[in-house]
Amino acid sequence: MTTPEPDQNQAPRPEERLEQAVRAAEQALIEYEIAVETFRVEVENFSRLHEQKLGPLYLRIEELDAEIAEAKAARTGDPEDIRRAEEARARVLPIPGVEELLHGWMDGHGLFPEAAAMLTDQAVRPPERVRPSEEARKLYRELARKAHPDLAQEEAERQRREEFITRVNAAYARGDETLLKELAEEWAAGPVPPERRPSPAEELYARLEWLAERKELLTLVARELEEGAIAGMLRLAPDDPDGLLDEIAGRMRADIAQREAELAALLEQG
Repeated sequence: MTTPEPDQNQAPRPEERLEQAVRAAEQALIEYEIAVETFRVEVENFSRLHEQKLGPLYLRIEELDAEIAEAKAARTGDPEDIRRAEEARARVLPIPGVEELLHGWMDGHGLFPEAAAMLTDQAVRPPERVRPSEEARKLYRELARKAHPDLAQEEAERQRREEFITRVNAAYARGDETLLKELAEEWAAGPVPPERRPSPAEELYARLEWLAERKELLTLVARELEEGAIAGMLRLAPDDPDGLLDEIAGRMRADIAQREAELAALLEQG
């Protein structure tokens, strides 16, 4: 007695194509999230470097503008010049919490020594910078694909993955390659998630709708990043952002020298 071979032309289950669509949408969303998070880290790191490198120069220009306006007002006594001087001084007056807002450039007593040194030829500690290595980027992508919460079917597993991915994102933002390797080992040794179980068609449709909504939210985040001034600067010099900041700093120092000369002339006339 022979066993009948399975029918090769057997019709697929009604949910099979939906399941394939959901899996494809999940993977596409994960890849998109990785791209958006990588871009966010790049923008955040460049923003930090921009603030640390150019912040003291901006502050010095504002201070000189206030002193020039005050010198002009003292010479002329004109009410309009006095109003302009008061407005210029108001822009540089310290405000509560200024140290946190200005990332350590100054406090209520003025510029910190390192910030002041950046305005001169004195040696200054290089600003802290975070640029994930290629290995860190590779580890991050692999972990994000393997441990993404959207691949979980049970709520407990989703929560475990969310907590783990939070740690992965934090390590990647710091460019901590060693910690990312440890997290990769931790994930490899962890519990194996249950295999995907077939779901009713209604649940699959709801899943697709959720994925689409998540994609729309990420698109808004990416658009906001792309439209920001920092991203615009990155687009100007994607291969050498440090060089762009150095070029801007050079122009700002020239502006500072010009303002200092103008202030000195006003004070001599007074």
